[in-house]
Amino acid sequence: MSFDLQTIRADFPILSRQVNGKPLVYLDNGASAQKPRQVIDAITRAYEGEYANVHRGLHFLSNLATDNYERVRAIIAKFLNAPREDEIIFTSGATEAINLVSYGWAAPNLQAGDEIVLSVLEHHANIVPWNFLRERQGVVLKWVEPEPDGSLPPEKVLAAVGPKTKLIAVTHMSNVTGTVVDVAAIARGTDVPVLVDGSQASVHMPVDLKTLGVDFYCITGHKLYGPSGSGAIWIARDRQSEMRPFMGGGDMIKTVTRDAVTYADPPLKFEAGTPGIVNQIGLGAALEYLMDIGMENIAAHEKKLRDRTRDKLRALNWLNVQGDAPGKGAIFSMTMEGAHAHDISTILDKRGIAVRAGSHCAMPLMDFYGITASARASFAMYNTEAEVDALIDGLGFCRELFG
Repeated sequence: MSFDLQTIRADFPILSRQVNGKPLVYLDNGASAQKPRQVIDAITRAYEGEYANVHRGLHFLSNLATDNYERVRAIIAKFLNAPREDEIIFTSGATEAINLVSYGWAAPNLQAGDEIVLSVLEHHANIVPWNFLRERQGVVLKWVEPEPDGSLPPEKVLAAVGPKTKLIAVTHMSNVTGTVVDVAAIARGTDVPVLVDGSQASVHMPVDLKTLGVDFYCITGHKLYGPSGSGAIWIARDRQSEMRPFMGGGDMIKTVTRDAVTYADPPLKFEAGTPGIVNQIGLGAALEYLMDIGMENIAAHEKKLRDRTRDKLRALNWLNVQGDAPGKGAIFSMTMEGAHAHDISTILDKRGIAVRAGSHCAMPLMDFYGITASARASFAMYNTEAEVDALIDGLGFCRELFG
């Protein structure tokens, strides 16, 4: 499948609707992307004709559901170019994935005074689990600030690493500024384990785990055009061997007696209970859809949208854009003097344009920029240059209203 914008847009039923009497311009993809018909059909098919619980049944439907569910592990491994399929652990998304590492790997291996290096670019999902360790075990969090343009030089992260550093936890792409972090350079520069939040980057650019050299890499399905409640984390095999189970229950055990429990081998060791079967099947359909189009093709299209948006925003001298790092993704956070971000979002919504307003679950970054909230326009593969222009016109209307 080649990149044909109109064909792609036709695959997303919601893009044909109107909002407030205007054609929908959906620019809230950094929060959650819309779903193509291929994903919707896969979910419908799974519930209508192929549903049963997985792994333990011997009947036809259970075996079919298990096959459909387990094949997603291979799809994710292919999508990320992971070294091994059994290093893919299913989660409900990046938040659960990072908590899995916090509880399963960091908590038993870190002591009071040990350090975790974080960047100020991080989403709360890559902050709060480490803060738990700070509160409960005396782990020290070391913060690395970005440059004023939002970039995060690898050498700046590596300079924060000391003899007590036990983990570096960093985003691959900021959900606020679109900054792309060179996580491969960070991993090459240290022996300290590196966890990467790939929630944003994996949607917008190819990811090759065989070349990144990191230890943990998580993705979340609802940003990848898949269902909410789906996701995964890749954990290098040697790190898996250092982990204890995060949750206990069915599926993650070999034997249970009154006095002892033995655990299943990874990845099942870290997947307790009945999983989000259909959610993960939907994620598999989404990733196959993306691979058919080609992540390089998607990145090239979004680069054009980014450049057009950036050029037009730079001409608006009454608008402040947070972060303009070279090579950034097509994500733009903006503030306007005299208008709150919520005002901007509400006015744009009246014109059918969906953007997000708030702190974007990145309060430390808001503090860094000296703001409490911004309006964020985040683009996806189905957005058009005409929608860029609609955004700019809408911002101009906001300016007229607020003088």
